[in-house]
Amino acid sequence: MDLFEYMRENNKNTESPLAMRLRPETLDEMVGQSHIIGKDKLLYRAIKADKLSSVIFYGPPGTGKTTLARIIANTTSAEFNQVNATVAGKKDMEEVVAKAKDNLGMYGRKTILFVDEIHRFNKGQQDYLLPFVEDGTIILIGATTENPYFEVNGALISRSIIFE
Repeated sequence: MDLFEYMRENNKNTESPLAMRLRPETLDEMVGQSHIIGKDKLLYRAIKADKLSSVIFYGPPGTGKTTLARIIANTTSAEFNQVNATVAGKKDMEEVVAKAKDNLGMYGRKTILFVDEIHRFNKGQQDYLLPFVEDGTIILIGATTENPYFEVNGALISRSIIFE
C-alpha cells in the first residue's frame, strides 16, 4: 500500500458519512433480516460454509441489501467485484468476466459479482451475464428495489435464489 492509498483509506474512515462508518462488517454485527440470515437459515449457512450460489436481494431502500453483499465479501474467500447497474456498461462486465475466468483457471478462486440496482440492466446486459452464471465463472449477487420477477431476466431468476 503506497502513501496515497493509505491516506485515501484513512480519510474515508474519518470523512465518510456516519452510516457508512457504522455499517456492519460481519454477519454477527448485522441487526434485522433474521428471516434470511438467522443462524439456522439457508443464507447464513451458505455464507459461513463459503458455498454461496447466485442470489438476488429484493426489498425497499435501506433494508440492508448492499450491507449484506459487503458482509458476504468480507466473509467468503471469493474475489469480490461490485458494479452499479445505473452506470456500468458491457465493457465493465467483460472486464469482470475476464478477471473471473483468470481467477478460476489460475487459482481455483471463485468470483462474486455484486450488481446493485440489477433491475436497471437492460435485457442485453442481463443476457450477457447468463452463460457465466450458468457455468460458475461468476456468482451473481443482485440487489433490487423492484420486483425481480418482473424486472430481472427469467433465466437469471431461475439460476438464483431470491431473498426478500
